[in-house]
Amino acid sequence: MKRISLVVGLLVFAAPIFGGCKEKAKESPAVEEETVKEEKVLTGKRVVMIIAPENFRDEELIEPQDVLVEKGAEVKVAGLSLDVAKGMAGVRVKPDLLVGNIKPADWDAIILVGGSGASVYWEDSSVHSLLKEAVKQSKIIGAICIAPVTLANAGILSGKKATAYKSEEGKLKDKGASCTGKDVERDGKVITANGPSAARRFGESIAQALMEE
Repeated sequence: MKRISLVVGLLVFAAPIFGGCKEKAKESPAVEEETVKEEKVLTGKRVVMIIAPENFRDEELIEPQDVLVEKGAEVKVAGLSLDVAKGMAGVRVKPDLLVGNIKPADWDAIILVGGSGASVYWEDSSVHSLLKEAVKQSKIIGAICIAPVTLANAGILSGKKATAYKSEEGKLKDKGASCTGKDVERDGKVITANGPSAARRFGESIAQALMEE
């Protein structure tokens, strides 16, 4: 009788514990679903990333793109032509649209990818006009590696904090930028980064700026 009483007592004591586990199990899918929803915080946001026809920096395209897509943003790639573009490390990408067809009103952010080939845009007056119009429309502007030089030459880094690949910092300073030397620098809606090692953090900073819109 004592053994039976003991077993019954243990069962009574354990019931709430097992019941609690069942309740938690029921809640798990809802928690997981909520997490998924939180991750897709950029649903409805549109980003265009501009690359050079050749020698763009692979990581500077892929890593920010991955961050933004994971969070639900639509990301397109623009180039000077629709021919396959070649990255410095061998990645090949066929642009979705021409740089000349970018209309700032259609996008929430315009990002310039770096790499040695990005110098093709440094003195491109049509790209400068595009960036100036994007600033007027309060769009998020980003550039990484040597691409911030294009922003500087467009006149949109004057009086702003910025960063770039070390060898090009002087070009930013000449156009009135305050170079901070940070891996990633954000000044309002202008985001710059200094190279491939900062590519993912660059993408995360862009994502944060988009979430604040």
